Amino acid sequence: MRVRAFFGLPLPEAHRTALDAYISACAAAAPQFRWTPAANLHLTIRFLGHLEQAVAEGIADRLGDDPQAGFDVRLDGTGTFKRGRLARVVWMGLASGTEAMAALAATVEAACVAAGLEPEPRRFSAHLTLARARARDGAVLAELPQPPQLPAWRVETLVLFRSHLGRAGSVYEPLRAVSLS
Repeated sequence: MRVRAFFGLPLPEAHRTALDAYISACAAAAPQFRWTPAANLHLTIRFLGHLEQAVAEGIADRLGDDPQAGFDVRLDGTGTFKRGRLARVVWMGLASGTEAMAALAATVEAACVAAGLEPEPRRFSAHLTLARARARDGAVLAELPQPPQLPAWRVETLVLFRSHLGRAGSVYEPLRAVSLS
């Protein structure tokens, strides 16, 4: 069976709750963006695309056989990926954990390539996607409220997610959890 899948790091429930209120305020200020529902908030490590579920699970198995170290992460500040003056993606950056997350992403990338996936052409950039512009080329972003100050948390699990696309947006289903030691 073919699935649309990715590896990501879930956020603690308390962070999702705090960010839900923040995202609601941002959506009111910038309706020209599709804001991520709190239930979908995660830190993407590697998007796999459409592939056989067995291949994705095989990558997760290989990653589980060689566990990586857990690490602490703290979110801080917002930014955008732009095309010219138009914002395409609104994100929160990381105040800590970027190096450990990049090392985990490199390990996941190596496992993906070993499984026959094409190498990811873009350099890994640790961030939490908050919104995407509704217009393909992007949109002017209004001034947003200040994001909440959230405490650091320990990342101990890498999750293989299946993404179900629908009219109301994507729904993410955990397929496999890989423990980080």
